[in-house]
Amino acid sequence: MRSLRRLKPHAIDVRYNVNPVHWFLNDRDDPRSSFYLEDAATEFQVQGLELDWACVTWDADLRATASGWQYHDFSGDRWKNVKKHDRQRYLLNAYRVLLTRARQGMAIVVPAGDSRDHTRNPAWYDGTYEYLQGLGLKEL
Repeated sequence: MRSLRRLKPHAIDVRYNVNPVHWFLNDRDDPRSSFYLEDAATEFQVQGLELDWACVTWDADLRATASGWQYHDFSGDRWKNVKKHDRQRYLLNAYRVLLTRARQGMAIVVPAGDSRDHTRNPAWYDGTYEYLQGLGLKEL
């Protein structure tokens, strides 16, 4: 989950634990509900659940490249390679969980990156964006 900390520049802070009762069950009149899109739930909070709609933000922890997937973890002030096979499988599975929650539809957000921020190099996101487009996903 440390990797997801680089989503904060996009106002996505996963360190906050959503209250599942309010987030999943309350309606569009309650700002604590998922209708407001103010609080993000992690793969742990949605594991085993089906959602009508999901919005998944793809960070630079899992990067599609011409040579395959690259696995990273954000630690301190930089990304580090994940070398242990078990940790790589864990990261891949985390995305699988997120990508299999929606029943009606899903939006996947791949940030553009920011060349002024050494932790959000646009090249780290471009390969994943191109990979997803190559699968036939439409740009919104």
